[in-house]
Amino acid sequence: MYLSTVRAATPSSPAGRPRSARVPGTVIALGLVSLFTDVSAEMVAAFLPMYLLYGLGASYLHLGLLDGLYTGASALLRLAGGHLADRSARPKAVAMTGYGLSAASKLLFPLVGGALGGIGAAVAVDRAGKGLRAAPRDALITAATPSHLLGAAFGVHRALDTTGALLGPVAAFALVAVIGEAYDAVFVTSFCLAMIGLMILVFFVQERQVTPGSTARVDIRAGWRLLASRPLRRVTLYAALLGLATAGDAFLFVAVQRQAGLGPGALPLLPLGTCLVFLAAAIPAGRLADRIGGWKVFLTGHILLAAAYSLLAGAAGGPVTALCVLLLHGLFYAATDGVLMAYLAPRLPKHLHASGLAIAQTGQAAARTGGTIGFGALAGGWDLRASFAIFALLLLTALFPALAFPPGGARPSRVKENPARKEPMP
Repeated sequence: MYLSTVRAATPSSPAGRPRSARVPGTVIALGLVSLFTDVSAEMVAAFLPMYLLYGLGASYLHLGLLDGLYTGASALLRLAGGHLADRSARPKAVAMTGYGLSAASKLLFPLVGGALGGIGAAVAVDRAGKGLRAAPRDALITAATPSHLLGAAFGVHRALDTTGALLGPVAAFALVAVIGEAYDAVFVTSFCLAMIGLMILVFFVQERQVTPGSTARVDIRAGWRLLASRPLRRVTLYAALLGLATAGDAFLFVAVQRQAGLGPGALPLLPLGTCLVFLAAAIPAGRLADRIGGWKVFLTGHILLAAAYSLLAGAAGGPVTALCVLLLHGLFYAATDGVLMAYLAPRLPKHLHASGLAIAQTGQAAARTGGTIGFGALAGGWDLRASFAIFALLLLTALFPALAFPPGGARPSRVKENPARKEPMP
């Protein structure tokens, strides 16, 4: 299977020889870490909307709050994870802490029962672990990969990550079918799978050594000074603007389930449609980003998401509409998740990769939290169809400034560094 190499057309080296198109083994190992971790996480996440709406009788607002928490609880710790990874020059150790925290959170769910506050706390711990590990993990990928292959490398990683997201709901569905309502077995199995991912990180991921003394320049202000650079500032602003017009995935799947006339029991399986498309399209989207530019692909993904929202806002229902929505939703993730980081990473100073990526990720995650909670409040006071119509319009409106004023900045191969400050020259 196409995992260890990427046979893409690549530029020639200065010596006239083609540069290697091989995705490093570190990227594959990190992909396997994410695969097992996502099987673990999605076993729980796929079950929660059905459990909350149909088991506990929670409202749309409650679902919006918990889904927003799932999206945004990691926001502040993304900054902490990025700063710690750069300051210590040990992104692997920081990532290990985050993966370990997420694994431990799986044991909290059986302890809290049906209490919404307890479920929220368990979700917060899991997402805090995700926030702590996200930027260090992406920094490890960036450090191990040549800049001309970053789109492909992130595509390979996201494909393996999505394979885990695909298998998670299947595993949860199979376990529940076999054991009935003994949900504790789902959480224990989830914990064991998360620990497998952590062990792969510990023993099979290599960390590139940094130049001695370079970490002395990394303090809390150094990361924030990155916002003075136009690419990072604009990327963060536009990602946040688009995030505010993004509804939570749980609402999309609930709308698909109801428009298609499916029973509540089908709800945990609907994310599989998105995951299958994401899995098939992640690597091609990464290669396309390497070829034509990551920003164009990123914005195209949001246009596809607006089309999915428009379908959910329309009067037509049935399985065809449901399949089209899941197709567009999967293509949206393939064109955005990883592509934005691959676009931004080469435009950041090497010793501040994790901090810069964390700033952009935090802006996007915090905005999506606000968008998800806002959508929940809107749907609770109105209805799902009208809410998706409003968010489709908001998303298309938010795309205009990003299309008119792209982030810009020098291409990676032309970025110059000030030897005294080791930050990009303006």
